[in-house]
Amino acid sequence: MAIMLFAAPIPPGKLDAWKAFNKDIQGSRKAAMDAIQAGAGVTRQVATLQQTPHGDFAVVMIEADDPSKFMMAMGTGTDEMAQWFRAQVLDFHGMDLAGPPPPPNEVYYQYP
Repeated sequence: MAIMLFAAPIPPGKLDAWKAFNKDIQGSRKAAMDAIQAGAGVTRQVATLQQTPHGDFAVVMIEADDPSKFMMAMGTGTDEMAQWFRAQVLDFHGMDLAGPPPPPNEVYYQYP
């Protein structure tokens, strides 16, 4: 399994909407989200809120054989869920999922 980690800023004034977005993907949109994740081979995904003196950030972890497959599914999917998700991520984080996935993180420290 591979893991993709990234942090994305949440602009001032968008935190409540970001929280509602996360509730939606665990509630009314859960079945559609689960289907995309399963189709992309995602075995685990976690989104956390990191509040810092420099602002709020979403810290996301995606675990799969190929985590970029999930990013590609969301970035190129034509179904309503992928289009909605893509629009939300662009609005909250300024990340265009239709573009290439972020490069792999460079590991500076690891234990063990």
